[in-house]
Amino acid sequence: MGKGKLAKFADMESYSNVFQYPYSVIEDKPFSMKGKWRTDFFKNDGPIVLELGCGKGEYTVELAKMFPEINFIGVDIKGARMWTGATQAIREQLGNVAFLRTNIEIIDRFFGPDEVQEIWLTFCDPQMKNPRKRLTSTWFMQRYRKFLTDGGTIHLKTDSNFLFTYTTYMTDKNRLPVVFRTEDLYHDSSTPEETRQILSIRTYYESMWIERGLAIKYMRFLLPHEGELEEPDIEIELDDYRSYKRDKRSSLEVSK
Repeated sequence: MGKGKLAKFADMESYSNVFQYPYSVIEDKPFSMKGKWRTDFFKNDGPIVLELGCGKGEYTVELAKMFPEINFIGVDIKGARMWTGATQAIREQLGNVAFLRTNIEIIDRFFGPDEVQEIWLTFCDPQMKNPRKRLTSTWFMQRYRKFLTDGGTIHLKTDSNFLFTYTTYMTDKNRLPVVFRTEDLYHDSSTPEETRQILSIRTYYESMWIERGLAIKYMRFLLPHEGELEEPDIEIELDDYRSYKRDKRSSLEVSK
């Protein structure tokens, strides 16, 4: 039998690679490492890559093992899930991995200007009812601009046709450079080999969705600092399937 939530939270309180700053405590517990992740934690000058909504941290850990010269930080509010990746990173002595438990809505409070080079969004909730909560919305893009380098990279990997379609409209509307885009990652012969190697990392739920026959979609685009961002004003058909062990994501038929 695996550890319970309380035991996992107790473990993480002692983990040197975990920083816990949920919205409920950030006002009373200032984060002093903003702008100082390289000097105060990683002790190197390597690039910093975030995985937002990292879940169990599988992607964060595997990317860190694949690229030891790059620093990776997994971000999520679910501490019991994060424990899995944080524990593995400690056991395998991965010095280029950290985890930040916080609400992604306040992510800009933890990183200084130009401190981050890339962002990964792996199978995040498409938030079909609330555009402001979508991690690829212009609301979030404005926050990413505060700490992502000018023209920094954003990766989206998703099973959601809704989120993928929305993000396509968002990048088109704002003329954000799209480096690569595919609606069927594992069956697209045009996927560059170096990209295929990185994207071969599969999370637990991704494997489940692949087994169910769902196509995995991927997009890599750049986020320049210049230009006012505008939300796309278009209706998008909602996902009509039920995700693994979850209710249908929305009862609506279309959403903006």
